[in-house]
Amino acid sequence: MSTATIRRGNSPRGGRTGSGNRRRPQRRSAIDRLLDYLPLTHDQLTRLLTWIVAGLLLLVLGLLARFLGLPAMIGAEASDLAARAGLQVAKIEVKGLERMDQMPVQDIAVQYVDRSMLAVDLGALRGEMMQKLPWIGDARISRRFPDTLVVDIVERKPVAVWQHDDALTLVDASGVDLGPVNPDAMPDLPLVVGPDAYRKTDALARLMDAAPALKPMLAGATWVGHRRWDLRFQSGETLMLPEGEPEAAAALVNFARMDGVDRLLGRGVLRFDMRDPNRFILRLPPGLNRADAPAGAPDGARRVIDGGARPAATASGAGEEREG
Repeated sequence: MSTATIRRGNSPRGGRTGSGNRRRPQRRSAIDRLLDYLPLTHDQLTRLLTWIVAGLLLLVLGLLARFLGLPAMIGAEASDLAARAGLQVAKIEVKGLERMDQMPVQDIAVQYVDRSMLAVDLGALRGEMMQKLPWIGDARISRRFPDTLVVDIVERKPVAVWQHDDALTLVDASGVDLGPVNPDAMPDLPLVVGPDAYRKTDALARLMDAAPALKPMLAGATWVGHRRWDLRFQSGETLMLPEGEPEAAAALVNFARMDGVDRLLGRGVLRFDMRDPNRFILRLPPGLNRADAPAGAPDGARRVIDGGARPAATASGAGEEREG
């Protein structure tokens, strides 16, 4: 056998050598290439798709059950079972009351007596109480099994008596009407006068906080011309303040300082006029000696004594003062 014959025998007959034995790689789809970028194994991806399908199926079943009214039917049945087991409303417990009577609260909650504890709509009950009872600033209602509804009330705090159109009304800091006031049983609260004075009770409280020494001496306040306050003190004097909260607070602080030094209140002065920051006017009643008028004036202001006989309107008078 020749060398040439041996070399031909080493290769498969009719076969190709070199690169002719390589197979062409199969073309991969775009989805396969996209999956290569996901940080998930094949098993993890399979479980994820299974959970997604199961979630969609549950969602469809839930929507179908809701359409057919099954949740309401199940809730009603559960409520009936609770009632038959003795979980019925038998008691209404009201807490947190200091000023208002608890009977109006119980009159609203009594509609749920003998119902199942689970059938009580706590949100609707709370909304009805807050809508019908102005004294309630907030309410928290809870169930105490087996048979009690607990109503915890947060009352509004009255801060003033509002006088308007010959009527007296109790109001809180936000101006909420808490009900009429008997003139023969006036509470120990400031009297605010004027058509919009009830809306300004919070502003009046902030104003008086600027001069806490005068706060217990305040008898009433008139909201004049929808823009400024006249304060009436228990000793009978009226203090006319300028417009604007900062200006009025600054004037009141000045007045409190002068009263602390020279005792302005209780000296027979009818009115202190501080509307003009450059003038401090004292109006005296007829017959009072000007030498007896209190001394002092705000810093930089000129002191003027007015001995005219024109009477001064006060916050406890018959109506709102006109600007003059």
